[in-house]
Amino acid sequence: MTPVEVQRGDSPIVLGLPHTGTHVPDAIMAKLNPRGQGLDDTDWHIDRLYDGLLPSATTVRATFHRYVVDANRDPSGVSLYPGQNTTGLVPLTDFEGRDIWTEAPEEAEVAARREAFHAPYHAALEAELARVRDLHGVAILYDCHSIRSEIPFLFDGTLPDFNIGTNLGATCAPEIEAAVQEICAAADGYTSTTNGRFKGGWTTRHYGRPGEGFHAIQMELAQSTYLSAEAAPWTYDTAKAARLRPHLKTILTTLADLAPTLKGTT
Repeated sequence: MTPVEVQRGDSPIVLGLPHTGTHVPDAIMAKLNPRGQGLDDTDWHIDRLYDGLLPSATTVRATFHRYVVDANRDPSGVSLYPGQNTTGLVPLTDFEGRDIWTEAPEEAEVAARREAFHAPYHAALEAELARVRDLHGVAILYDCHSIRSEIPFLFDGTLPDFNIGTNLGATCAPEIEAAVQEICAAADGYTSTTNGRFKGGWTTRHYGRPGEGFHAIQMELAQSTYLSAEAAPWTYDTAKAARLRPHLKTILTTLADLAPTLKGTT
């Protein structure tokens, strides 16, 4: 199993897909309890949702599941949201706060998974961002995510449809944040927020260095926007997706058009 799949494009946009993978090695699957084996916390069908929206974009996709090791967490294990409920580098619970292991991984196993899966994904992502910046003088990482719209363990109430994360504006030029906000706010029938419960994961925060020509923004979509139901079997709703995809396409094409104006800015 290759831990990362890369499709190279020639635009300034790189799509990160850290949580669509469902591969779990047999030895690890055997240590998950039935709840963990359901893989409920997958970003279901996000690769399909974005497929073809910007054909010139580069995509970097993790093929392994986040229960193996989470590609959007700090490899040191530091929490993204200190003081709030969240899941770690190798999650011990699911998004409901319930145990997922019959035999939780020890420190040495976590380190091994980090080297076998997390590191190759980020090596590929870093290489593609550098390649794209060399081509264009700027690279924009658009990190693609989704989550159930109601998860009391993680947040109160119902999540907005579009959740934009830029770590309070630190990870990208203000023009990028403003453009995405405007498109989401104008999307009829959808709700949106910026830097609410989700401010951008480790990927966004790590690679978003606008002064060096690397801009990063995270989009966390409520799964109610494109799934038939936010429960197994996690069915992709083609009608919902057809309504949502034009807005996502507008975001990506707008960012691609904006990129040349960012060269040389900080």
